[in-house]
Amino acid sequence: MLMNPLLVSNQSTLVAAQQRNQVVLLVDDAPDNLALMDALLRPDYQVKVANCGERALQLASLTPLPDLILLDVMMPDIDGFSVLTKLKANPVTRDIPVIFISALASQDDQLNGFRLGAADYITKPIMPLVALARIRMHLELKGVREYLQDHNAWLEAEVKRRMRENELEQTVSIRALAHLAEIRDIETGFHIQRTQRYMEALAMRLRDHPRFAGFLSEANIDRLVKSAPLHDIGKIGIPDSILLKSGHLTEQEWEIMKTHAKMGAVAIEQAEQDAEQPVGFLSMAKEIACWHHEKWDGTGYPDALSGETIPIAARLMALADVFDALISPRIYKPAFSFTQAREMIAAGRGVHFDPDATDVFLAGYDEFVTIAEKYIRPKIG
Repeated sequence: MLMNPLLVSNQSTLVAAQQRNQVVLLVDDAPDNLALMDALLRPDYQVKVANCGERALQLASLTPLPDLILLDVMMPDIDGFSVLTKLKANPVTRDIPVIFISALASQDDQLNGFRLGAADYITKPIMPLVALARIRMHLELKGVREYLQDHNAWLEAEVKRRMRENELEQTVSIRALAHLAEIRDIETGFHIQRTQRYMEALAMRLRDHPRFAGFLSEANIDRLVKSAPLHDIGKIGIPDSILLKSGHLTEQEWEIMKTHAKMGAVAIEQAEQDAEQPVGFLSMAKEIACWHHEKWDGTGYPDALSGETIPIAARLMALADVFDALISPRIYKPAFSFTQAREMIAAGRGVHFDPDATDVFLAGYDEFVTIAEKYIRPKIG
């Protein structure tokens, strides 16, 4: 395929410009060697010169950093091997490629140079054109490495940005679904936000507890917080005449009300089936929706689970949900005080609630009160 002459010319100009911006540090105690290499490199590169190891270490860390260091081995103050060791120990200079140029031509000397981290080893007397070709090759390799590092950094940043976008979209969608259930009962106020924060606080307090540590990983705590708002999603299917009834429910109405747990679980399960791949928080949300009304003693609903057979996520949600229900006004009852709520939660230890989770909840009760007071439904009018 024929190349466009103008394109070839532009590419050559670009490469030449890039070369002129590249900095090469020459290190040699012999003036003749410095003069030779300087004359060889200066037409194409910016050249810095050091005639001893100490000066080389100083120049190597000054901005602009060298793109390549040509380093003699035999020098009076610090030999080249020691200079390279110091360069590699310094975070500022450790990634600068170093080529040894030395009269030490034995296999052991060259292997020692590579072992210390040299990019190449050129023996004296040098062949100028060959040396220049190898120098150019290492500078091009450095450019490729930096491009790949920059590209990978950009890709990582882009992945993180898209993940944040996806998480935000997911959170907004969860909240929207949860509000569908909540909006029909205006007295629940900020119930979603409060129970979500209760769950987070309770999980963080329990994460080192022997009975809960295996489950409460950072990932699972995140799933708990994400899935908590969907705990009452099944109430969408409950008729207003029951959901908003101001008096006590009849036995038949209560049986209908209890079906919201299974309906919520079924709805979430259908969402799971529609997903192209497993979604961790949906599995947890299904457990919470289905079983957060189960009780430790087995008298809850819908499946009369008891003790450890109740999933941990549902056990924690039970505490969060009941606490918020107690301190919140409902169409059928006034709000209880924080003191009354604390006494009622304590009375439910080992009966309604997991005993250890209850102890931790009560020990941190002030934090839960603070959360409750922060997310109070604003008065309208």
